[in-house]
Amino acid sequence: MILYYIILGAIFLASWLVSNRLQSKFAHYSQVQLRNGMSGKEIAEKMLHDNGIYDVKVTHVPGQLTDHYNPLDKTVNLSEAVYNQRNAAAAAVAAHECGHAVQHAQAYAWLNLRSKLVPAVNISSNLSNILIIVGFLLGAAAKVGFGYWVAVAGVALFAITTLFTLITLPVEYDASNRALAWLKNKNIVTREEYAGAEDSLKWAARTYVVAALGSLAQLLYWVFRLMGSSRE
Repeated sequence: MILYYIILGAIFLASWLVSNRLQSKFAHYSQVQLRNGMSGKEIAEKMLHDNGIYDVKVTHVPGQLTDHYNPLDKTVNLSEAVYNQRNAAAAAVAAHECGHAVQHAQAYAWLNLRSKLVPAVNISSNLSNILIIVGFLLGAAAKVGFGYWVAVAGVALFAITTLFTLITLPVEYDASNRALAWLKNKNIVTREEYAGAEDSLKWAARTYVVAALGSLAQLLYWVFRLMGSSRE
């Protein structure tokens, strides 16, 4: 179990460092005001319309970096730090979330697959660790048998969560690529503003990379523990 806690510690540290760096970058590029004077809301609406999307509503949600696209009710939800703001960071985030709306409208395969996994992930994220811990506790006494299969079920559920984090990577990177291409091709931002938007999205993407690698590392640890249990 010591190795497991080392892995958790390393994941937590990496996540904390990347998250802090992202917040620092966001704060920095929030000071780079857009010459066109457009707000995050206006940028989002323009990108949607430029892609022929008129059935998606742009709204706002409380908090910072809480921005997201909801495919169920077709809303681009922008945080308070983006919705009314007129800077490079706000432009990047608003365009990125609209990138997800464009993916949805164009039936982007990776987004569709991720959406289909959401119900299973909601279950697996709550049960997997409980089943794994209980299974190994029971298996420690019985070696194999009921405890072993409880742990197998937990690891299988955890694998669904890991798969979800891996599928999220192409979804997020593609949304950023769509956003940056639109910002550049439509001359929405200047060269300096584009560099800020690109850097902001780069660090945002790294949070998903850390999450995916962390989840994969935990999954492999439990798989190796299971293989060791089955040989005992």
